[in-house]
Amino acid sequence: MKNIKVAFFDTKPYDREFFDKANEKFGFQLTYFETRLGPASARMAAGFDAVSAFVNDDVGEETVKELIRLGVKVIAMRCAGYNNVNLAAAYGKILVMRVPGYSPYAVAEYALAMLQTLNRSLHRAYNRIRENNFSINGLIGFDLRGKTFGIVGTGKIGRVFAELLQGFGVRLLAYDVFPNREAAKALHMEYVSLEKLYAESDVISLHCPLTPDNIHLINADAIARMKQGVYLINTSRGKLVDTAALIAGLKSRKIGGACLDVYEEESDYFFEDRSGSAIDDDILARLLTFPNVLVTSHQAFFTREAMTNIAEVTLQNVSDCMEGRELVNCICYQCDGNRQCPGKKPDSPACHA
Repeated sequence: MKNIKVAFFDTKPYDREFFDKANEKFGFQLTYFETRLGPASARMAAGFDAVSAFVNDDVGEETVKELIRLGVKVIAMRCAGYNNVNLAAAYGKILVMRVPGYSPYAVAEYALAMLQTLNRSLHRAYNRIRENNFSINGLIGFDLRGKTFGIVGTGKIGRVFAELLQGFGVRLLAYDVFPNREAAKALHMEYVSLEKLYAESDVISLHCPLTPDNIHLINADAIARMKQGVYLINTSRGKLVDTAALIAGLKSRKIGGACLDVYEEESDYFFEDRSGSAIDDDILARLLTFPNVLVTSHQAFFTREAMTNIAEVTLQNVSDCMEGRELVNCICYQCDGNRQCPGKKPDSPACHA
């Protein structure tokens, strides 16, 4: 399989480190582009068997059609989400693969770390001490014990997040369109309506994928139904949260704190060094002025274990496609992640569209 050519878009030096290591097993010809994949850059995929894209690449209809025209056989997403891929345009013409479970621990642990960093003002304390300011005025937080946590999305990441909270003595509420009753029993977690979760949670953590149905799940109406001073954590997808509504909630003190590893218009900023220029996004700039908001650059996934898994599974996905093996990580227009996909064999989790 040494003649298989794979083009990687939107890459950083760390991508090359982990993919080159993983490729020792496969022997593919890997080419790395810093350019993001989109309608204009898709022509760079000419002569390649597969392309690998990331969360902020534009794999919309125009891009997909160009890749098909160029003879590309596989779009290998090196992430779990695929909301930036036009599956309808790809259906039956080009395979779309993803990495569904690279490390739920990385993201879940990061969500908890963000909460405690903001809650206990660790980032502010660190900066004070470096300036010889040993005062703790204004750094008071709250105990997690006895609080109610609302988990929206109980897939792998959401369940690991619930597992991590077991030792803190908290009450767990959950919402998912596909409730996992066995997990609920094992984790002492109660499935409730979104309305009840909003009304009773002291901390709400989002762990659901982005779909057309849940864009701006957290909007002005949802925030109005939440407890006064609620903390919000989002390590999933930026467009789950209406940022303008979040800012209004912060200004009214309805939102007590927000931990955001994602942002709905992050593509122009996240993963890039913009330290030498002003932020043109007025909403993001306003968000960064709040002392009770912690924003990081979509790095919750970023551990050595996760990067190793992403590289290995992405290349294995390409190998499976090119060798005609069962495609366990394939996503198609018919199923779009639905467990009742008509393209799946009765005894198999794989989509064969």
